Amino acid sequence: MTDPYAAAAASAEQLASLTGLDSHDIAVVLGSGWAPAADAIGTPDVVVPLAELGGFPEPTVPGHVPAVRSVRAGSHRVLVFLGRTHLYEGHQAATIVHGVRTAVAAGCRVVVLTNAAGGIRAGLRPGQPVLISDHINLTGQSPVAGPPPPGGYPSRFTDMSEAYSAKLRAVARAADPSLEEGVYAALTGPHYETPAEIRMLRAAGADLVGMSTALETIAARHLGAEVLGLSLVTNLAAGLSDQPLDHGEVVAAGQQAALRMGTLLAEILPRLA
Repeated sequence: MTDPYAAAAASAEQLASLTGLDSHDIAVVLGSGWAPAADAIGTPDVVVPLAELGGFPEPTVPGHVPAVRSVRAGSHRVLVFLGRTHLYEGHQAATIVHGVRTAVAAGCRVVVLTNAAGGIRAGLRPGQPVLISDHINLTGQSPVAGPPPPGGYPSRFTDMSEAYSAKLRAVARAADPSLEEGVYAALTGPHYETPAEIRMLRAAGADLVGMSTALETIAARHLGAEVLGLSLVTNLAAGLSDQPLDHGEVVAAGQQAALRMGTLLAEILPRLA
């Protein structure tokens, strides 16, 4: 993308044309295997293939659907992205965050990022949702690196002191007091981590590990949107169980927990923004 901000603005304009809505309030990005959760969030008024918006490559990972839904949640109009792209698919950081930038350009001031994650902290179990309290970006990438943003956009020196909104986490816990919190470590993938790497991540303070979310959070915070992060623990991280890691099982775990996750999101979304 020559100008990723202009590309996002163009995609947002096309979104408004196809949905018939000038703006949306909240964006939700669903992680691996979470697409069925979209049905629990609400019946879509419009479903738009991402290919019609421009700037969105076709996902190559099972469990990610190249479409966005426009759904009403209480008084809010919500964009539900049924998947995402990843660095390990060969994309640049600007491509990875194009959905988030498009959503903010479309008016969203709250971005809910979900993912499938490996559990590192003792006691976390497959099928458990965990609020992200902070992240460790180990991808070596940043969506605000490179040429400075054009005029009218914030400085690229983005403050990440509160990457994940404490206020939004409190709203989520009010909806489900059983929700725990944890620090998410983002790596590039697509290979899973070694047991030694998991020991390193644990020593660094990580409770969860995955291959997404951090860059999207940086892009959202750069543009002034608040972020709520929610991980679904789909497996124990490498070396913490006798089972080999398999992406098919990650997607299956996400699908099995989809109704619970969708119900949780449906409870949370009307209380946000």
